[in-house]
Amino acid sequence: MTGSGSRNSSPQAALDALLAAGPAGDPLRRALWLEALDLRLRPCLPPELAAHVRLANVAPGGKLVFLAEAPVWTAKLRLAAAEVLDAARSVGLDVSDLTVKTTAVPLIAKPSRVERSVKPMSDAARDALRAALDSLKDPDSAGPGERS
Repeated sequence: MTGSGSRNSSPQAALDALLAAGPAGDPLRRALWLEALDLRLRPCLPPELAAHVRLANVAPGGKLVFLAEAPVWTAKLRLAAAEVLDAARSVGLDVSDLTVKTTAVPLIAKPSRVERSVKPMSDAARDALRAALDSLKDPDSAGPGERS
């Protein structure tokens, strides 16, 4: 099927289409910007907090909004508000207030633990491996009393 009008006939990447000007591109651009900003601010957080909080929004009026995994992390982040706001200002944000909301859902999905049992090597596999290793030995490096 051939296109008509001013449309380009070559296919456009899905991400390019989503980021294109228009109403669909704005939320995606903002989400990508917030993700990048979270990655820039995370190293500035106190180490014990970084794994338990996440930047959620930069709200109008200069307000940083964070999500925390539990009330204890909410309280600790509020105590570190001055440091966090200074860090945000150092990356170019015009912010003056910090809001922290607690979420019941973990912010970072923890991988499920996979139990791996180690199976012992069979006699046949051991013999085959030994034969393969022996075939790699250099005949010139044979020690005294060894034959190649």
